[in-house]
Amino acid sequence: MSEQRKPRRPSFRDPASLEALGEPSDPIAELHAAHETAAALLHTGRAADDPAVTSRLIALTDDIGLGTLADLWASRPARTLPGALWRLYLLREWVGADPHGAAREYAAGIRFTEPNHAVAGVEPPGPDEVLRVADEILRGVFDGDFAVALERAAAFCHVVASGRADVTDGTRAVFQAGRLQVMAADLSASARLWRDGKLV
Repeated sequence: MSEQRKPRRPSFRDPASLEALGEPSDPIAELHAAHETAAALLHTGRAADDPAVTSRLIALTDDIGLGTLADLWASRPARTLPGALWRLYLLREWVGADPHGAAREYAAGIRFTEPNHAVAGVEPPGPDEVLRVADEILRGVFDGDFAVALERAAAFCHVVASGRADVTDGTRAVFQAGRLQVMAADLSASARLWRDGKLV
């Protein structure tokens, strides 16, 4: 008769080992990482009082790539600090990738959304101007009034959404314009939350 084998004691595996085996990562750790990195970035930029630091933070996605920020922040709700920062960087990335398209849609949307045009401050609505305003919005996050930066971004989205719906045919354009309107509403709500000390 063969000797009966003793049961093995279960071994502890650290998160990195589990991830290597295909186990999902820790959602609580991801949530904390998203909020902590967003708060640290904002604090660093606002405390620095250094134009060179501000310029580097504005161009953050040029250095680390949009995908890195997406991994950190894109899954967070829109009306949170990481969600709002993600949308601001996403807006800058889109304008940077297609300044002529952004300017065309912005120019077309002005007649429908004159008050939002005044808040966004793109004048005249050309490719260089939309690029400048996308950078100015992020500059305002770090060395200005964060709520005003969010409101400028929301106004910009409203104008572009109206222009896109006017100059682009097809259901896809209408869907994209609708998504921009939702983004604008989320950015406006985030501005209100920031003023109330509740954007975390």
